[in-house]
Amino acid sequence: MAIPSTIFAVSSGQPPAAIAVIRVSGQGAMSAATQLAGRLPPPREARMRTLRDRHGGILDRALVLIFPGPATATGEDLVELHCHGGRAVVAAVEAVLADLPDVRRAEPGEFTRRALAHGRIDLAEAEGLADLLEAQTERQRVAALGAVEGRVSARVRNWLDRATDMAARAEAMLDFAEEDDVPVDAVSLDRLKAEMDVLAVEMLEEVERPPVDRLYDGLRIVLGGPPNSGKSTLLNLLCEREAAIVSPIAGTTRDRIEATIVRGGVAYILVDTAGLAAATDDAIEAIGIGRAEEAIAAADILLWLADTPPPRDDAIWLHTRADLDGRTILPSGKNVAVSQDDAGSIAAVWGLIASHAESLLPRADAIAWKRHQQAECRAAAVALSLAPASDLLLLAEHLRVTRTCLSGVLGVSATETMLDALFGRFCLGK
Repeated sequence: MAIPSTIFAVSSGQPPAAIAVIRVSGQGAMSAATQLAGRLPPPREARMRTLRDRHGGILDRALVLIFPGPATATGEDLVELHCHGGRAVVAAVEAVLADLPDVRRAEPGEFTRRALAHGRIDLAEAEGLADLLEAQTERQRVAALGAVEGRVSARVRNWLDRATDMAARAEAMLDFAEEDDVPVDAVSLDRLKAEMDVLAVEMLEEVERPPVDRLYDGLRIVLGGPPNSGKSTLLNLLCEREAAIVSPIAGTTRDRIEATIVRGGVAYILVDTAGLAAATDDAIEAIGIGRAEEAIAAADILLWLADTPPPRDDAIWLHTRADLDGRTILPSGKNVAVSQDDAGSIAAVWGLIASHAESLLPRADAIAWKRHQQAECRAAAVALSLAPASDLLLLAEHLRVTRTCLSGVLGVSATETMLDALFGRFCLGK
């Protein structure tokens, strides 16, 4: 089996900066560091060293730390060179490293991928790290950090261990049915099936919660209603900028207009739509109406600006243009009156949105399941619950399916294609 090459990359953000941390990982990491820095410091103790090229020329004065494997971030020998962060300094050190035998620049995510390969982290933790690197809101950061710290992994490992124990007992019943000390009676089968049902219920209760993906995708808030109902005006007021054209001419908005905003640590996508009409002779307007109807159906939260009842029971029904004559009273059934000159009414709309959002997002203290993880765990739970109680062979098969699904969440059975897609999201230093 070929020995993996030694890799290096800047892991502290691209220069120029005050300090640049260059990481080197692999079997040749210590040798590479020795050729640059001479005598290496004791493990995990920072020492100042002069970095030199192969001709003895000085590259930089840097702090050098070494971390012998396998107890490192990557599971391999690891070296960190804390250099000055100028572009020329970093380029010179990287050039010397790249010129060493069997040492090359790392691919995106390769450090983390090696950590996964060496069992330092599992797939759920790696996905959490990818999300943490991309986090743009406080809720995203908290959810990703929970995954990085192993909250998803711990729960799945608990389920997997229990399913493995049940599977071992089922296999023992099958393989050693003739042995006197292995029970295979109906009571044992019933006990095994009961344990499987308990685990299935526990898993379903856990994963039937809002997925963390919505934190990253953003909640889609769609503004719907007839022409000239104030949708574009409200969009601009909600996002506090002129995102949509406002005019008294009916049909100004012909297509969906989207604006992204972060509020209270949550990302929202506000969607203005074409005014809905029962019929139109304008082909372009008809397309806009069709897209508006699609957006309304797919909305996470619908703000309904018509005087007629909303098409969805979960819609927030607004009484718009409440400052106009004849519209100052909030009609029965509508949630809040809105006026463009009343900042309090806009704040009230945001309050209703935030209240609806809480039911669509995972709690801050909840395990941050991603959709594909939920799907795997749900499939595992279904396999457990559908296993026939009277057939030991089928019980064992359903337990095998359960273990396969749960192993997929942890990356035990991950394919190379899936891993390539995941680690391609990482930066070079990770």
